[in-house]
Amino acid sequence: MTLPITTVCALVAYDGSDFHGFQAQTGTATVQDVLETALDRFCQRQGRIIGAGRTDAGVHANGQVIRATVGWAHTPADLERAWNVHLPAAVMVRLVREAPPGFHPRFDAISRTYRYTVQWRQRQQGFPTPQKSPLTDRFALFETRPLDVAAMNEAATHLIGTHDFATFGQSPRGEVTERHVMEARWEWRKSTLPALDSFPGDALILTITANAFLRQMVRKLVGTLLTVGRGELAPEKLAELLAARDRSLAAPPVAPQGLVLERVTYPNTIDRWIHADMSD
Repeated sequence: MTLPITTVCALVAYDGSDFHGFQAQTGTATVQDVLETALDRFCQRQGRIIGAGRTDAGVHANGQVIRATVGWAHTPADLERAWNVHLPAAVMVRLVREAPPGFHPRFDAISRTYRYTVQWRQRQQGFPTPQKSPLTDRFALFETRPLDVAAMNEAATHLIGTHDFATFGQSPRGEVTERHVMEARWEWRKSTLPALDSFPGDALILTITANAFLRQMVRKLVGTLLTVGRGELAPEKLAELLAARDRSLAAPPVAPQGLVLERVTYPNTIDRWIHADMSD
């Protein structure tokens, strides 16, 4: 039976802990493979799914945007429901819309917003210092050392604007390493996980938005900003690190589990269509 061909865009959330990133790779589990396998069980997929960002192994997403072309005779809402039935618990399609003509999730995006969570718990006198936090380690970096958040935010101001970020990452295709950062700030919040409301600690979250990111850029920036927070690096030194364009000067990348692709933003008309009915 020949079905009408339709191209849809979708918002996807996933727990990346057990995936080797978004993009399909031979011999290992990826989010793209899981999404395509689920589609193949109930409709006629045409070509590969395209994503807005290639999140690394262990990185999560709340607002990954994808495009898929399928043979499908029902509504996008029906496709969303059927898709989720066939997906594992770690992946969810949040919203499906008919794609705007010519839409490309990566090339049409004007910015990406990532969030990195540090779960901080103050050391308690008379008690052994915890080495890990089993309740939060899947989604945050556990830290017990004092952090000067004001200094971290002062350092983060040097990231705003257009800079060459070669110190903090690699371009996946050997392209230029210049990026434009619109926002970079740390703030204290209660845990973003409701089940952990009673956990003794607070979430320190970096929100960073840029037109695009280099490979491991956010994780290296977080590692370097944490050295500022611990008093190991002066805030103004971040400008010098940027200017040096030397990856050996950056702190090692922090673990991936605290990183979430929160939102991909598009020009106004497309953005309103893709994110319709979804709260930020």
